[in-house]
Amino acid sequence: MIAGNWKMNKTTQEAQEFFLKLKEDVRGITDTEIVVCPPYTLLYLTSDLIKGSNISLGAQNVFWEEKGAYTGEISPLMLKDLGCKYCIVGHSERRQYFYETDETVNKKTRALISVGIVPIVCVGETLEEREKGKAFDVVKTQITTSLNGFTIEEIKGIVIAYEPVWAIGTGKTASSSQAEQMHNFIRNTLKEMYNSFSAEKVRILYGGSVKPKNIDELMAEEDIDGVLVGGASLDVDSFSRIVKFRRK
Repeated sequence: MIAGNWKMNKTTQEAQEFFLKLKEDVRGITDTEIVVCPPYTLLYLTSDLIKGSNISLGAQNVFWEEKGAYTGEISPLMLKDLGCKYCIVGHSERRQYFYETDETVNKKTRALISVGIVPIVCVGETLEEREKGKAFDVVKTQITTSLNGFTIEEIKGIVIAYEPVWAIGTGKTASSSQAEQMHNFIRNTLKEMYNSFSAEKVRILYGGSVKPKNIDELMAEEDIDGVLVGGASLDVDSFSRIVKFRRK
């Protein structure tokens, strides 16, 4: 899976131009799932623009209630109505700026599953946590709390994105071996929580300054099942190259 997270970027005109070219660039690709997660303002337009293509629609966030007095929030049912197949939850920026916790990520994940939307659950450590040798403890806590209480069947339908916070938007990237080490650790944590068969079914994406120049190396690792792309997903040529990574 190659997923693009546009964050707070692009106007309707920019989105139209982007998808006009992207659809042509990735036409015929069937062995990689392509997902684009635009801001809420572009979900309806994007849903229409990608009809009949091999591109899936995702959202960047959700609230855990179906409806109610929650000014400014978007419910899982609303996303479903717009054609969203995926939704990011617990992105590091949501945790940092909007104080999301593993507990709220758990509630959002459960709400998405209830309406048939696949959650992309983000986990990852800060630079300070890595330098103090706490990276694996932090990620394990995020995994076990965010995914607490889900059944084996539910877990197999969840996507996890490992995003080292210190590598997001900084130009720094975890080496492919560092990324693989954490991906393997996440998979083993899932094996402890559920079983080996279920853990192997879970797609684990890497997200941390993914670019055309490092995609081939990252995707060559055994436990990296795809990537969650930030800034590089805003440029159609860059994103197309990442989608069409060279398999080794």
